This record gives sequence, structure tokens and C-alpha cells, in this order.
Amino acid sequence: MDPVYIVDSIRTPRAKANQKGGLHKLNPYELLDYLYKDFEKKNFLNLHSIDEVILGCVTQHGEQAGNIAKASTLFSGYPDSISGLTINRFCSSSLDAINLGCLKVQSKQANNVIAGGVEMMSRVPMLSDEAAIWNNIEIAKKAKIFLMGSGADLIATLFNISRDDVDRQALKSQQNALNAQKNNYFKSIVPIINMSKSIKCVEDECIRPDTTIESLASLDLSFKKLGEQGVDQAQLNFFPSLKEIVHVHTAGNSPAMADAASITLLSNKEIQENGQKARAKILSVATVNDDPLLVLSGCMLATQEILSRNNLKVSDVDLFEIHEAFASTMIHCQEELKIDDDKLNVNGGCIALGHPMGATGSIMMSTLIDELERQDLSTGIVATSGAAGAGTAILIERI
Repeated sequence: MDPVYIVDSIRTPRAKANQKGGLHKLNPYELLDYLYKDFEKKNFLNLHSIDEVILGCVTQHGEQAGNIAKASTLFSGYPDSISGLTINRFCSSSLDAINLGCLKVQSKQANNVIAGGVEMMSRVPMLSDEAAIWNNIEIAKKAKIFLMGSGADLIATLFNISRDDVDRQALKSQQNALNAQKNNYFKSIVPIINMSKSIKCVEDECIRPDTTIESLASLDLSFKKLGEQGVDQAQLNFFPSLKEIVHVHTAGNSPAMADAASITLLSNKEIQENGQKARAKILSVATVNDDPLLVLSGCMLATQEILSRNNLKVSDVDLFEIHEAFASTMIHCQEELKIDDDKLNVNGGCIALGHPMGATGSIMMSTLIDELERQDLSTGIVATSGAAGAGTAILIERI
């Protein structure tokens, strides 16, 4: 197959998903416009050479409804000829957007594709689309779909992951993210400065520098009440060997809700029209689906699949960016794959940095490329989990 190159991968900061967050006053179109304008300013290629924009967005409701991929390019004055596609594979959406863009370039359906995602969780709250799978327990049981936090507690129960374990995972994420931010490792952030609205957002806002193991231990359980309302019993019916669901997740060891957007430019050419060389090359992609009852285990299975497909061992890959969906899922993934700390999410994960659902995968791609360049390394894997066991992974090589 013909190679697919990553020309650039950029993102906005991840802002707190509330009215005080640095991006809250911007609608999703205005937020994406900053990224589109950044590509336009860099002048990699004539905008008419872009064939398609593919964006992930999980809550396609209100401001984020109406095929935001197509509508946002028109809003930003990109050529009418560019096709637009908005996709939802839960929290894997923007990595799947890159996956689809890669396949379109490989199959010669397109030469240049922008892929990424957007999620403004302060303006379009999670679950505001009122999907039946989240609101009707009978439908959820038949579909074997449970909310993400419930799945994370189930994984903790199945694999004997304690409250102390998940809190220590969260602390590690916070410390790594804080170190990366202090040392300016996130090179792909495009500052969002809009003085007319008094908005200035230049760095990720969700990191909590004062986090300690004691402060994490003091937090209340987030999903115990939901379990008492029938979810625990529904899970136990599927896993009769378990006596109870052990609840360990809190706001401190769960991913922080966030606002953000991210885009990645894919091309069939290593050298662009302005002479710019691509930053990386996509070597392989994988899409899997694990047991839906485990909810968020897809990132692990996708990583295993892409390693196997390319006859690679963990030791053959320099860095891994794996979706820190919840602390227990990250602990289980690291133990199963046996990835050392110095290779895995070295700049923190979603617990510390935030999880703007439809944009996270492409953000992780930009973070991985930044870090490969910083450490002068070669290969990396990005892997994401989505609800119902969805998983996507991409293997890249830095140029």
C-alpha cells in the first residue's frame, strides 16, 4: 500500500468544561476556525487540494449537530469543494477519523485529508443527546452497554484493582502532565486568544498541581449510587462469579471533562507544495471491538492487535499513547501489555489533562509526535477506547 504521511497535527488547549473554562464562550465553529486558520497560515498546500475533512464528535446535538465537519469548513471559508464527514465511535472518534482518512488516501479516494475532532462539553454536555442506551436500563441490558464509569468499576473488580491503586495511577498522571506543561513539551498547542471576548487560553487547564494521594483518598465514590440503582445487579447477572461490584472511581481518578478541538493533516506526499516535510508516516491501523460489558478495554485489544499484525513486541516500539479512560483501565492495560513507565503516557493522560471525547484521539496523536521529536525517537502507537468495547490503534514512524 502507498504510504500516508502526517504533515502536521495540532490542537487547542484542553479547557475546563464549565462556564469558567477558557474556551466556554466560543462555539465549536469558532474553536475549529483557529485550527483551520493555522493550517491556512502555514500554507502547506493550496486549500483546493484538500479533498475531505473528517471529524469525530460524540454528542452530535445542538451546536455540534448538523455534520459539523462540513459546516465548520464552510464557516471558516474553506473551499466549497471539500467534502465533510462527522463520525461517532464514542471516545475513539477522532482517532477513527484519522484511520478513515488514512484509508481514503491509501485507496486513492483522496490525496489530502484533514482528520480530527471537536467536543465542547461545557456547551453541549455529555449525554445531552439523550440516547436510549444511557437512559433505559432494559435497552442497555439487552445491548450489553453500560456507562463508562460503571465499566471502569467492573474492570477494577474483575482484576482486583484497589482504591489505592487507582489513586496512585491518577497521581502519576497529574505529576507527568504537570512536568510536561512546566517544560513546554506540548508543542502542538495553538493558543486561543480572542481579546474581543476576553478569552485567552494558551495551555491545558485541567491539571491539578496540588493533587496528593491524601486529597485523592478523600474524594467520594462517583458511581456507587448508580450501581445501587440497578447497574450493579445487572453487571453481576453477567458475571455470576462475582459477589459484588467494588466501586473505586472518583472525580480524581476519572478523566476530566474538557473543551477542545484537534486536527491532523494527512497526505499522500512526504513533501508539501511549500517544501514542508511531513512529521510522521502511518505504518498501520487497527480497529477492534472487545467484550461490550468491559466497556473500555478496547484500547488494550487494539494495541495487542496492531503489535501482532506488524510482528512487533512492546520493546520494539519507542512510545505509547494509550487512552487513560479511567485509572483501572490504564492499570489493567499496562499490566497486561507490560509497558514500562518510561514508554507509556510519559506526559500524563486524560485524568490529568482532560478528555474532550470527540477530540481526544487526535490530541493524543499530536502529543505522541511532539514527544517522539523531543526525545529523537522513531516509532509510536496511539490507542483509544470507546464505549461498548470499541478500540482503535495507529502505529506511526517519525520522519
